[in-house]
Amino acid sequence: MQHFSISPIRLFTSPWQNRALVKALIKREIVGRYRGSVMGILWSFIHPVLMLSVYTFVFSVVFKARWNTGSDSKVEFALVLFAGLLVFGLFSECINRAPSLILSNVNYVKKVVFPLEILPWIALSSAFFHMIISLIVWLIFYTVFFGFPHLTALLFPIILIPLVLFTMGLSWFLSSLGVYLRDVSQIVSVIMTTLMFVSPIFFPVSALPPAYQPLLMFNPLTPVIEMSRDALIWGKAPNWIFFGSYFIATLLVAYLGFAWFQKTRKGFADVL
Repeated sequence: MQHFSISPIRLFTSPWQNRALVKALIKREIVGRYRGSVMGILWSFIHPVLMLSVYTFVFSVVFKARWNTGSDSKVEFALVLFAGLLVFGLFSECINRAPSLILSNVNYVKKVVFPLEILPWIALSSAFFHMIISLIVWLIFYTVFFGFPHLTALLFPIILIPLVLFTMGLSWFLSSLGVYLRDVSQIVSVIMTTLMFVSPIFFPVSALPPAYQPLLMFNPLTPVIEMSRDALIWGKAPNWIFFGSYFIATLLVAYLGFAWFQKTRKGFADVL
């Protein structure tokens, strides 16, 4: 029986060793999504703008939600909201797809030499592509209404590193589990919908009663959403000690998810 390494080094070397294949699959993934569409890749710009408009109207006009900035600007509310949606969108796109990653690529399972562990990297890269387009939209709006962003916005890619590790760990775990338990995709869908409304996307952490604020920090998305918003909008750098602890925790999640995937992938062909 073929042996699949669970070495932590393999976690990062696999996509590099198979970089030509990864690049080809990412291109196919992005192009394939818009194949046959009249507007094509323009939907990547239109979709986030439309969703942002709807969320902003509902929460800032209907529910009168406000951020603790002393400003009633709808544009500022929209940009603060959008910053949180950037982070959540990247995470949710990958996690929602994870349970069906192997199931939708059965032909690769039958190929002994195909590195199945790169499939979550493909999904993540595709999600990153769409997040970058949304970020460009955010930067354009911010620059037009408030001038150039703070220099701390340059820290945004660094802040996303723990999120990437956490997302990859869960993606490996869920993609493997989804092969053996087909209900996983339904469970994940419900959890992701719930997670969106219990994350500080539509409200600041300070809006909660003090007794409940610590509970929100158990949400693994809360730190990266708050740090991203601080860097992009408020001009604040992360607390690097906390960031280091968060990074180590997510690195452990990534490795455990990868190890689980490598250990369980031997049975994929039998099940499928």
